Amino acid sequence: MRKGQLFNSDVCHVLSKLGHTDCIAIGDAGLPIPDSTQRIDLALTKDIPSFLQVFNVVSTDMQIEKVVLAEEIKQKNPTIHQKILQRIQEVGQLQKNTVMIEYVPHEEFKQQTAACKAVIRTGECSPYANIILQSGVFF
Repeated sequence: MRKGQLFNSDVCHVLSKLGHTDCIAIGDAGLPIPDSTQRIDLALTKDIPSFLQVFNVVSTDMQIEKVVLAEEIKQKNPTIHQKILQRIQEVGQLQKNTVMIEYVPHEEFKQQTAACKAVIRTGECSPYANIILQSGVFF
């Protein structure tokens, strides 16, 4: 059995196959997922698991060099936005690097999910609680 915090075999498998600049997304319950992109559905019911629970665990097991957020999160979901920024800062400190942050319109964000290796669907039911994580290298 793995010693890490991450137990979900589908998420572990996707993370283990990521190369430099490959991306995955973590989305709220309503984020449309392209048919061409692997869906890892963790949603059980409203807000279970939450976006932040999933993001916090995945970010402990992934080298992240860049994140993409929808521009709309700043105004429509400032609480989650601030918690994301705080976690990104923590991740950067742990990785000893600066994680770049890019904001795009939500429509563009949805288009970018088609290039992701997978989208992890959470039970989150608050607006724009979505993120694309770009893989970095630890060397």
